[in-house]
Order: sequence, then C-alpha cells, then structure tokens
Amino acid sequence: MPGVFDDAHRAQTEAATFLRAHLHPDPAPLAGGQGGAGDGGAVGLADFAELARAVLPAPVWDYVAGGSGAETTLAANRRALDRVGVLPRMLRGVHTPSTAARLLGASHALPVAVAPMAYQRLLHPDGELALAAAAGAAGVPYVASTLSSEPIERIAGAGGEVWFQLYWLRDRGLVADLLDRAHAAGCTALTVTVDVPVLGRRLRDLRNGFALPPDVHAANLPAGRDDLAHHGTPGVSAVAAHTHEVFAPALTWADLEWLRARTPLPLVVKGVLDPRDAVLAADAGADAVVVSNHGGRQLDGAPPAAAALPEVVDAVGDRCEVLLDSGIRSGTDVLRALALGAHGVLVGRPLLFALAVGGRAGADTALALLAAELTDALTLAGCADPAAARDLRTVPVD
Repeated sequence: MPGVFDDAHRAQTEAATFLRAHLHPDPAPLAGGQGGAGDGGAVGLADFAELARAVLPAPVWDYVAGGSGAETTLAANRRALDRVGVLPRMLRGVHTPSTAARLLGASHALPVAVAPMAYQRLLHPDGELALAAAAGAAGVPYVASTLSSEPIERIAGAGGEVWFQLYWLRDRGLVADLLDRAHAAGCTALTVTVDVPVLGRRLRDLRNGFALPPDVHAANLPAGRDDLAHHGTPGVSAVAAHTHEVFAPALTWADLEWLRARTPLPLVVKGVLDPRDAVLAADAGADAVVVSNHGGRQLDGAPPAAAALPEVVDAVGDRCEVLLDSGIRSGTDVLRALALGAHGVLVGRPLLFALAVGGRAGADTALALLAAELTDALTLAGCADPAAARDLRTVPVD
C-alpha cells in the first residue's frame, strides 16, 4: 500500500510527543488508586484508544480495532460487560486490598495476562519486546503469538513470564518445532487458539486491501513463509490469505490430545464459548480454558464472551481454571469477570493502543492504570483480593 506505510515512521515518532502531552508523567502514583487528573489525557485504560487512533495509519487502526462482519459481536462484548452489575459488600474492613492472584499455579501481581496479539511492530518499532518487558515489570504473564513480529526467543528474553500461543499450522513438523522452541526459550505455559480454522471476514481489512509492510514479518515462521501476507489489493486481505495458506482448518479433539501428550507445559485452550467444549477441553487435559470470541474478530453473531462465561464456569467446576478474554477495558471489567466466576482475564487491544502511543512507557502506564483501577474496584466492592471477588453476586443492569 504505497503511501500508507510511508507515513508509519512519522506516526511512530510523533507518538512520543503524544505520550508527553497526554499521559500522566509518573505512573508510580497510579498504583495507589489515583489517576493523573488535570492533564486532560489518559487517566483510564480505555483512554488509549483515541490517542492511538491519532497516530496510527488508518489501515493499521482498522486492523487492530476492527471486528468481523458487521462487527455486532465486537460491539456486544462491550455491552455485555456494561450490563454486569456487581453487588458490593459493606463493612468488610478492606482498605488496601491485594491485587495478587494465582494463574496456572503461579503467583502474579494481577489476575491478568497480556493477550496474544500478532504483528505488534505494526504499532511501534519495539513491538513485542516493549510490551513483554512492560508485562514483566508489572508482574503479569505475556502471551506471545505464533504470529509475533519478533521471534519467541527474543520475547522470552525481554523479562518476565511468557506463555506461548500456538496457532495450529498445516505443517505438523513446524508445530512440533514451535513447541520445542517455546519450551527451550523458557515459556511457562502453552496457549492453543481453537477458534481460527480460517480468519474471520474482516470487512475493514478487505476494503483496505490490508497487507503487512515490508519490515514486519511473522518472525517465528521460516523465512519466506509469510510472503503472501505482504501483497494486498483492494477487496483482498493479504493477512487473511496468508492465514488460509498456513493454518490447519480442520482440527479435532484428537489433535488437542496429541498436543497435551507432546508438551509438559500447562495447557490453555483459548476460544471456547460453549460449555460442552469447555468440558471436552478439560477431558483432554487442559489446565485452563479462555472464554473468548477472539475480540469479535471471528464469527460475527457469536455471543459476547462475558455472557457465555457463567455457564462455562459452572460446567467445568474445579477441573480447570477459566479466564475471560474479549472486551476488558478497565479494572472494573476485571472485577466483573471475577464476580462472574473467572479466575482472571486477558487484556488485548488497550495495551496495543498504549504501545502505539508511547512504546514501553505507554505500556507501563497502561498496566499501572489497570492496577490502580482494579485496586479501587476491589476496595469499593469490599474484597480483600481477587479471590474474594469470585464470591460476589451480580445482577443484570439495563
């Protein structure tokens, strides 16, 4: 797309100016629950979206912010969370709650993991390395995508705990190689995404003829295996065409059982909405399932993830952990997810937007804001920690 990505470098350098103008200058006070009032900029995690829109090339914004089809599921994710009313408990003696939580047997500073997201160098030159470093500093796991624009070895070396996310490829030998590389790099969990037999029909990308710029690659794949992703034309998404070329479209539960036998790492199955599938995942040896509609980017018309969450929690009981992905935009949303029964959440787009605005500093600030928001939410709900929030009751709010 001549002209579009010619402006990308200029946009990235301007992001530093936006960071100084719009972010609180010192993220540290935010940990105490106080935002940066008075600067007219990002005082909440959700604020990063419009700041990022101002600095990103339009096709990149559409690629990240958009959904599939008419984007009804994308919009429904947000509405569903807004309709969750949390009944706070009173006189519980909670003043300074802990935000610490255990996920997959390990302790983390927040009940949060950074969601797997492809091609982060589209948003900032430091890409995955900056966001992984920020996650490590914040004490939360970073989930590295198969389609990362940095190799898994470099991401794992950026600091902090890294989980590897697997897209199942047509080449089973390449899948095995990725598993071996993730284990050797020190990844502490494996997340397999099961809701992408093909890429959802993303109309924004089709209109834009979206393709990767020359300097962004699927760094975990052999050289040349992403060539198709770089050649878009109006009406054709090059990224979707590349996905069709390399992804295995017809997985079965037997494949998941093979994966369970192949890796010693804790296994997370991402992309479950039907409680029957959650039970089958537990039967296959999953340590956790992620209730997710891929951020509204796959089947348009699928239910919002938050609406599907309670039935999944009830179906699996204590057989495996349950995480929520799709639509989390604040610490209050994290509280809502916990109250609906989740053990934790994955946060995606807001952190990409923060990365676009300010690189590592933007991501640091975003995670500090999320921690501050969750601290406030736990305090106001009368919860000493995230585990206590799972005992809260919820009511529907119109």
